[in-house]
Amino acid sequence: MKTVVQLDKKEEVVSSPPTGMQVIIREFKKDKIALFSLIALVVAIVTIFIWAAMIDQQELMRVSLREKFAEPGEKFWLGADQGGRDILGQLIIGARNSIAIAIAITFITGVTGVVIGLLCGYYGGFIDNMFMRIIDFFITIPQLMIIIVFVTIIPKYTVLTFVLIMSLFLWTGTARLVRSKALSESKRDYVNASKTLGTSDFKIIFGKIMPNLSSIIIVELTLNFAGNVGIETGLSYLGFGLPPSTPSLGTLVSYANNPLVLSSKWWVWLPASILILLLMLSINYIGQALRRSADAKQRLG
Repeated sequence: MKTVVQLDKKEEVVSSPPTGMQVIIREFKKDKIALFSLIALVVAIVTIFIWAAMIDQQELMRVSLREKFAEPGEKFWLGADQGGRDILGQLIIGARNSIAIAIAITFITGVTGVVIGLLCGYYGGFIDNMFMRIIDFFITIPQLMIIIVFVTIIPKYTVLTFVLIMSLFLWTGTARLVRSKALSESKRDYVNASKTLGTSDFKIIFGKIMPNLSSIIIVELTLNFAGNVGIETGLSYLGFGLPPSTPSLGTLVSYANNPLVLSSKWWVWLPASILILLLMLSINYIGQALRRSADAKQRLG
Protein backbone atom coordinates (compact mmCIF):
# COMPACT_ATOMS: atom_id res chain seq x y z
CA MET A 1 0.00 0.00 0.00
CA LYS A 2 1.18 3.43 -0.82
CA THR A 3 0.68 6.11 1.75
CA VAL A 4 -0.01 9.49 0.32
CA VAL A 5 1.11 12.23 2.59
CA GLN A 6 -0.40 15.60 1.91
CA LEU A 7 1.56 18.55 3.09
CA ASP A 8 -0.29 21.73 3.84
CA LYS A 9 1.52 24.64 2.39
CA LYS A 10 1.35 27.56 4.68
CA GLU A 11 1.74 30.88 3.03
CA GLU A 12 3.53 33.48 4.97
CA VAL A 13 1.51 36.63 5.26
CA VAL A 14 3.63 39.68 5.56
CA SER A 15 1.75 42.42 7.33
CA SER A 16 2.58 45.89 6.24
CA PRO A 17 1.60 49.06 8.10
CA PRO A 18 -1.64 50.62 6.81
CA THR A 19 -1.39 53.59 4.49
CA GLY A 20 -2.75 57.00 5.39
CA MET A 21 -5.92 56.50 3.33
CA GLN A 22 -6.55 53.09 4.93
CA VAL A 23 -6.26 54.66 8.38
CA ILE A 24 -8.75 57.39 7.40
CA ILE A 25 -11.23 54.85 6.01
CA ARG A 26 -10.92 52.72 9.15
CA GLU A 27 -11.49 55.77 11.36
CA PHE A 28 -14.66 56.72 9.49
CA LYS A 29 -15.95 53.14 9.78
CA LYS A 30 -15.49 53.32 13.55
CA ASP A 31 -17.08 56.77 13.88
CA LYS A 32 -20.63 56.41 12.53
CA ILE A 33 -21.49 60.08 13.11
CA ALA A 34 -18.50 61.22 11.05
CA LEU A 35 -19.36 58.72 8.29
CA PHE A 36 -22.97 59.90 8.20
CA SER A 37 -21.79 63.53 8.18
CA LEU A 38 -19.44 62.84 5.26
CA ILE A 39 -22.15 61.14 3.20
CA ALA A 40 -24.71 63.82 4.04
CA LEU A 41 -22.28 66.63 3.20
CA VAL A 42 -21.35 65.13 -0.17
CA VAL A 43 -25.00 64.50 -1.08
CA ALA A 44 -25.97 68.02 0.04
CA ILE A 45 -23.20 69.71 -1.95
CA VAL A 46 -23.96 67.73 -5.12
CA THR A 47 -27.70 68.44 -4.76
CA ILE A 48 -27.13 72.15 -4.14
CA PHE A 49 -24.85 72.59 -7.15
CA ILE A 50 -27.19 70.67 -9.51
CA TRP A 51 -30.28 72.51 -8.22
CA ALA A 52 -28.56 75.92 -8.40
CA ALA A 53 -27.61 75.30 -12.04
CA MET A 54 -31.32 75.05 -12.91
CA ILE A 55 -32.26 78.38 -11.28
CA ASP A 56 -32.26 81.68 -13.19
CA GLN A 57 -30.58 84.07 -10.75
CA GLN A 58 -31.73 87.25 -12.50
CA GLU A 59 -35.34 86.10 -12.45
CA LEU A 60 -34.97 84.98 -8.85
CA MET A 61 -33.67 88.36 -7.66
CA ARG A 62 -36.38 90.36 -9.44
CA VAL A 63 -38.39 92.42 -6.94
CA SER A 64 -42.13 91.75 -6.65
CA LEU A 65 -43.72 93.91 -3.96
CA ARG A 66 -47.03 92.05 -4.31
CA GLU A 67 -45.35 88.99 -2.80
CA LYS A 68 -43.67 90.89 0.04
CA PHE A 69 -43.09 88.54 2.99
CA ALA A 70 -45.32 85.90 1.43
CA GLU A 71 -45.75 82.96 3.80
CA PRO A 72 -44.63 79.43 2.86
CA GLY A 73 -47.10 77.81 0.50
CA GLU A 74 -47.54 76.30 -2.95
CA LYS A 75 -45.96 79.24 -4.82
CA PHE A 76 -43.07 79.76 -2.39
CA TRP A 77 -42.20 76.61 -0.47
CA LEU A 78 -40.17 78.56 2.09
CA GLY A 79 -41.91 81.91 1.67
CA ALA A 80 -40.58 85.17 0.27
CA ASP A 81 -38.47 88.04 1.60
CA GLN A 82 -39.22 91.77 1.81
CA GLY A 83 -38.71 92.07 -1.96
CA GLY A 84 -41.07 89.20 -2.78
CA ARG A 85 -38.17 86.94 -3.81
CA ASP A 86 -38.26 83.19 -3.27
CA ILE A 87 -36.38 82.20 -0.09
CA LEU A 88 -35.79 78.62 -1.27
CA GLY A 89 -34.09 79.77 -4.47
CA GLN A 90 -31.94 82.26 -2.57
CA LEU A 91 -31.09 79.54 -0.05
CA ILE A 92 -29.90 77.16 -2.78
CA ILE A 93 -27.90 79.74 -4.73
CA GLY A 94 -26.58 81.30 -1.53
CA ALA A 95 -25.39 77.91 -0.30
CA ARG A 96 -23.81 77.25 -3.71
CA ASN A 97 -22.01 80.59 -3.59
CA SER A 98 -20.82 80.14 0.00
CA ILE A 99 -19.54 76.59 -0.63
CA ALA A 100 -17.90 77.47 -3.96
CA ILE A 101 -16.18 80.51 -2.43
CA ALA A 102 -15.00 78.46 0.55
CA ILE A 103 -13.62 75.75 -1.78
CA ALA A 104 -11.82 78.34 -3.92
CA ILE A 105 -10.32 80.11 -0.90
CA THR A 106 -9.30 76.80 0.69
CA PHE A 107 -7.64 75.65 -2.53
CA ILE A 108 -5.71 78.89 -3.09
CA THR A 109 -4.63 79.31 0.52
CA GLY A 110 -3.88 75.58 0.84
CA VAL A 111 -1.60 75.45 -2.20
CA THR A 112 0.14 78.69 -1.23
CA GLY A 113 0.56 77.72 2.42
CA VAL A 114 1.77 74.17 1.71
CA VAL A 115 4.32 75.25 -0.91
CA ILE A 116 5.72 78.09 1.20
CA GLY A 117 5.73 75.94 4.34
CA LEU A 118 7.61 73.11 2.60
CA LEU A 119 10.18 75.50 1.11
CA CYS A 120 10.78 77.20 4.45
CA GLY A 121 11.04 73.92 6.34
CA TYR A 122 13.36 72.29 3.82
CA TYR A 123 15.76 75.11 2.97
CA GLY A 124 15.66 77.15 6.17
CA GLY A 125 18.11 80.06 6.38
CA PHE A 126 17.34 83.19 4.39
CA ILE A 127 14.21 81.80 2.70
CA ASP A 128 12.75 80.72 6.03
CA ASN A 129 13.54 84.03 7.73
CA MET A 130 12.11 86.08 4.86
CA PHE A 131 8.79 84.25 4.67
CA MET A 132 8.43 84.04 8.44
CA ARG A 133 8.77 87.82 8.73
CA ILE A 134 6.07 88.21 6.06
CA ILE A 135 3.85 85.73 7.92
CA ASP A 136 4.43 87.55 11.22
CA PHE A 137 3.41 90.81 9.55
CA PHE A 138 0.15 89.34 8.22
CA ILE A 139 -0.64 87.80 11.61
CA THR A 140 -0.09 91.03 13.56
CA ILE A 141 -2.38 93.20 11.43
CA PRO A 142 -6.17 93.07 12.06
CA GLN A 143 -7.09 90.91 9.08
CA LEU A 144 -10.86 91.31 9.34
CA MET A 145 -10.64 95.11 9.37
CA ILE A 146 -8.22 95.14 6.42
CA ILE A 147 -10.54 92.86 4.43
CA ILE A 148 -13.47 95.19 5.14
CA VAL A 149 -11.37 98.19 4.00
CA PHE A 150 -10.41 96.43 0.75
CA VAL A 151 -14.04 95.49 0.09
CA THR A 152 -15.13 99.08 0.69
CA ILE A 153 -12.57 100.87 -1.50
CA ILE A 154 -12.67 98.55 -4.54
CA PRO A 155 -15.09 100.11 -7.07
CA LYS A 156 -16.07 97.07 -9.17
CA TYR A 157 -16.54 94.42 -6.54
CA THR A 158 -17.17 90.82 -7.69
CA VAL A 159 -17.06 87.30 -6.28
CA LEU A 160 -13.58 86.79 -7.78
CA THR A 161 -12.37 89.95 -6.05
CA PHE A 162 -13.74 88.68 -2.74
CA VAL A 163 -11.96 85.32 -3.15
CA LEU A 164 -8.62 86.98 -3.96
CA ILE A 165 -8.88 89.41 -1.02
CA MET A 166 -9.66 86.61 1.42
CA SER A 167 -6.91 84.37 0.02
CA LEU A 168 -4.36 87.15 0.45
CA PHE A 169 -4.64 86.96 4.25
CA LEU A 170 -5.67 83.38 5.07
CA TRP A 171 -2.68 81.30 3.87
CA THR A 172 -0.41 82.10 6.82
CA GLY A 173 -1.80 79.53 9.28
CA THR A 174 -1.30 76.64 6.86
CA ALA A 175 2.21 77.84 6.01
CA ARG A 176 3.25 77.97 9.69
CA LEU A 177 1.88 74.49 10.40
CA VAL A 178 3.48 72.85 7.35
CA ARG A 179 6.78 74.64 8.02
CA SER A 180 6.97 73.31 11.59
CA LYS A 181 6.36 69.74 10.41
CA ALA A 182 8.68 70.06 7.41
CA LEU A 183 11.52 71.27 9.65
CA SER A 184 11.52 67.97 11.57
CA GLU A 185 10.98 65.85 8.45
CA SER A 186 13.88 67.48 6.59
CA LYS A 187 16.31 66.20 9.24
CA ARG A 188 15.28 62.54 8.96
CA ASP A 189 17.51 59.83 7.52
CA TYR A 190 15.51 59.24 4.34
CA VAL A 191 15.95 62.88 3.34
CA ASN A 192 19.71 62.74 3.95
CA ALA A 193 19.91 59.48 1.99
CA SER A 194 18.03 61.04 -0.93
CA LYS A 195 20.42 64.00 -0.94
CA THR A 196 23.40 61.61 -0.92
CA LEU A 197 21.98 59.73 -3.92
CA GLY A 198 21.70 63.00 -5.84
CA THR A 199 17.90 63.30 -5.83
CA SER A 200 16.74 66.76 -6.81
CA ASP A 201 15.31 69.07 -4.16
CA PHE A 202 11.98 69.20 -6.01
CA LYS A 203 11.55 65.41 -5.80
CA ILE A 204 12.60 65.34 -2.15
CA ILE A 205 10.20 68.13 -1.15
CA PHE A 206 7.14 67.07 -3.13
CA GLY A 207 7.85 63.35 -3.56
CA LYS A 208 9.24 62.44 -0.13
CA ILE A 209 8.40 65.03 2.51
CA MET A 210 4.94 66.14 1.38
CA PRO A 211 3.42 62.60 1.24
CA ASN A 212 4.50 62.09 4.87
CA LEU A 213 2.63 65.27 5.80
CA SER A 214 -0.48 64.43 3.75
CA SER A 215 -2.66 63.48 6.74
CA ILE A 216 -1.86 66.73 8.55
CA ILE A 217 -2.48 68.75 5.39
CA ILE A 218 -5.86 67.06 4.81
CA VAL A 219 -6.96 67.81 8.38
CA GLU A 220 -5.82 71.43 8.09
CA LEU A 221 -7.60 72.02 4.77
CA THR A 222 -10.82 70.43 6.05
CA LEU A 223 -10.92 72.69 9.10
CA ASN A 224 -9.95 75.69 6.96
CA PHE A 225 -12.88 74.92 4.66
CA ALA A 226 -15.31 75.15 7.58
CA GLY A 227 -13.68 78.38 8.73
CA ASN A 228 -13.85 79.91 5.24
CA VAL A 229 -17.57 79.17 5.00
CA GLY A 230 -18.02 80.91 8.33
CA ILE A 231 -15.91 83.94 7.36
CA GLU A 232 -17.78 84.50 4.09
CA THR A 233 -21.13 84.12 5.84
CA GLY A 234 -20.08 86.46 8.64
CA LEU A 235 -18.85 89.19 6.30
CA SER A 236 -22.02 88.95 4.22
CA TYR A 237 -24.04 89.21 7.44
CA LEU A 238 -22.18 92.42 8.29
CA GLY A 239 -22.75 93.76 4.77
CA PHE A 240 -19.12 93.45 3.62
CA GLY A 241 -19.34 90.10 1.86
CA LEU A 242 -20.79 89.40 -1.56
CA PRO A 243 -22.41 92.15 -3.67
CA PRO A 244 -26.07 92.86 -2.80
CA SER A 245 -27.27 91.34 -6.08
CA THR A 246 -25.64 87.99 -5.24
CA PRO A 247 -27.58 85.67 -2.88
CA SER A 248 -25.71 84.62 0.25
CA LEU A 249 -26.52 82.70 3.42
CA GLY A 250 -25.14 85.57 5.49
CA THR A 251 -27.45 88.04 3.75
CA LEU A 252 -30.48 85.88 4.53
CA VAL A 253 -29.47 85.61 8.19
CA SER A 254 -28.92 89.39 8.37
CA TYR A 255 -32.65 89.94 7.76
CA ALA A 256 -33.09 88.88 11.40
CA ASN A 257 -31.64 92.27 12.43
CA ASN A 258 -35.12 93.62 11.78
CA PRO A 259 -37.13 92.95 14.99
CA LEU A 260 -40.33 92.44 12.98
CA VAL A 261 -38.70 89.84 10.74
CA LEU A 262 -37.06 88.15 13.72
CA SER A 263 -40.31 87.78 15.66
CA SER A 264 -42.94 87.10 13.00
CA LYS A 265 -41.20 86.35 9.66
CA TRP A 266 -39.19 83.31 10.73
CA TRP A 267 -39.12 81.79 7.24
CA VAL A 268 -36.87 84.61 6.00
CA TRP A 269 -33.86 83.87 8.25
CA LEU A 270 -34.40 80.52 9.98
CA PRO A 271 -33.75 78.14 6.99
CA ALA A 272 -30.38 79.77 6.27
CA SER A 273 -29.42 79.61 9.95
CA ILE A 274 -30.28 75.90 10.14
CA LEU A 275 -28.37 75.15 6.93
CA ILE A 276 -25.26 76.96 8.22
CA LEU A 277 -25.51 75.05 11.52
CA LEU A 278 -25.78 71.69 9.74
CA LEU A 279 -22.87 72.49 7.43
CA MET A 280 -20.65 73.50 10.33
CA LEU A 281 -21.56 70.42 12.38
CA SER A 282 -20.94 68.05 9.46
CA ILE A 283 -17.56 69.54 8.61
CA ASN A 284 -16.64 69.59 12.31
CA TYR A 285 -17.37 65.87 12.76
CA ILE A 286 -15.45 65.06 9.58
CA GLY A 287 -12.52 67.18 10.75
CA GLN A 288 -12.45 65.45 14.13
CA ALA A 289 -12.28 62.03 12.46
CA LEU A 290 -9.47 63.19 10.17
CA ARG A 291 -7.60 64.69 13.13
CA ARG A 292 -7.82 61.41 15.04
CA SER A 293 -6.57 59.48 12.02
CA ALA A 294 -3.46 61.68 11.97
CA ASP A 295 -2.69 60.89 15.64
CA ALA A 296 -2.17 57.21 16.52
CA LYS A 297 -2.93 57.89 20.21
CA GLN A 298 -6.44 59.21 19.47
CA ARG A 299 -7.59 56.69 16.86
CA LEU A 300 -10.74 54.70 17.54
CA GLY A 301 -9.64 51.73 15.43
